[in-house]
Amino acid sequence: MYPTDLTDRQWDCIKELIPPAKPGGHPRTLEMRAVVNAIMYLLVTGCQWRMLPREYPAWQSVYTYFRQWRDDGTWQRMHDSLRTQVRERAGRHKHPTAGALDSQSVKTSQVPGERGYDAGKQVKGRKRHILVDTLGLLMAVLVTSAALSDPAGAKGLFKRLGGACKKMRRIWVDGTYRGHLLEWVMRHCRFLLQPVLRAAGQKGFEVLPRRWVVERTFAWLTQCRRLSKDYEGLTSSSEALIYIAMTRLMVRRLAA
Repeated sequence: MYPTDLTDRQWDCIKELIPPAKPGGHPRTLEMRAVVNAIMYLLVTGCQWRMLPREYPAWQSVYTYFRQWRDDGTWQRMHDSLRTQVRERAGRHKHPTAGALDSQSVKTSQVPGERGYDAGKQVKGRKRHILVDTLGLLMAVLVTSAALSDPAGAKGLFKRLGGACKKMRRIWVDGTYRGHLLEWVMRHCRFLLQPVLRAAGQKGFEVLPRRWVVERTFAWLTQCRRLSKDYEGLTSSSEALIYIAMTRLMVRRLAA
């Protein structure tokens, strides 16, 4: 019905990853494809939950599934499964050995929730810390107050890394992550941080090696209007929407 709806080939990529109905109680009556389409519509257009078109299931039902799959980790598991398929199709091992790390400060709306002021970028809102592989695919995400420093956010992100990052050996970062964080990573992690710095005397914009990959991922995310700002009350909802945005990108690649 809408350009954001999944095609048949795209739906075939994820339909087996949708959790089955829980045993007991009333049987599931909603079509899961319509629920996923409604969430994709909200993500891309940036509308409110109550503003979902009537062609989709009731917004309360759609939001219930979004919240349930957010809390039980379904969105992340679905995302990680698709990332494995995309990497294998590109001729890569499912576990990357290198990646890039960076953060992005975004403004928030008037919805109550965690927020702060990033004095460096002069943004009041939240900060997205993401780790991507060399293809720009998301490995981990952490959404915090914008007042949290990049090194502190990186520590919190590294504590979330699961088995998908067990072969990670090198992560490229910018100069913000230098200092005591490098020593902390050497003591507590299996990988090394390698800063990629601007040339001395450089003025204006210039694409830096390795670091441009994570910047491109941020650009992919902000193509979804719901992620142009942070409209969510909970940081966990913000992280779930980021996983959904990358899921949409990977599904389109696999179905191409």
